[in-house]
Amino acid sequence: MTGHIVDTVREDHNEIQACYGRIVSSADRQEQIRFQNLFTWALARNTVGKELVVYPAYEKHLSAGAATAEKRRKQNHAVKEHLKKFQTLDPINPTFIPTIKGLMEVLSPQMREEENSDLVDLEQVLSDHDSISLSKSFNRTKIFMPSRAHPSAPSKPPFETVVGLLTAPIDQLGDLFRKWPHEKDVQT
Repeated sequence: MTGHIVDTVREDHNEIQACYGRIVSSADRQEQIRFQNLFTWALARNTVGKELVVYPAYEKHLSAGAATAEKRRKQNHAVKEHLKKFQTLDPINPTFIPTIKGLMEVLSPQMREEENSDLVDLEQVLSDHDSISLSKSFNRTKIFMPSRAHPSAPSKPPFETVVGLLTAPIDQLGDLFRKWPHEKDVQT
């Protein structure tokens, strides 16, 4: 069952934070690799999904929506730059943990602000039906988006959509050869 958009985005954020927790608390390289891949996959799809679905909704429904959307796109670009560095690091690299910690220092305040301000404002102007519909659209969009960071890709529709659709199959092919956590190990 799909909930409101604020709940759906919060669920994504919780998954990202849970993966981060597993990465920094583990001393097992294989576990760190598995959760690094899941973290990258979840964060890449979340940022692009918001750029394609949520930010246009800000622009359409909120009085300061264009400024908010532009601010978030710029923040997402910084996140993508950090993620691009992190997604290729091996856990034995001494910069592995500092890199993900630096990424979370940028990302955590952004996620909190989105959940506690931007999305709350959006929820106030949307009907229940529209919020649930936006949530469904957000989840559907993530299915077709790249699973790795591509900071040089455009961040506004329609170009984001085209580049995402072209990049996603390449990322997904690479995902077949990546290590992933077992379902029983993933808890948000």
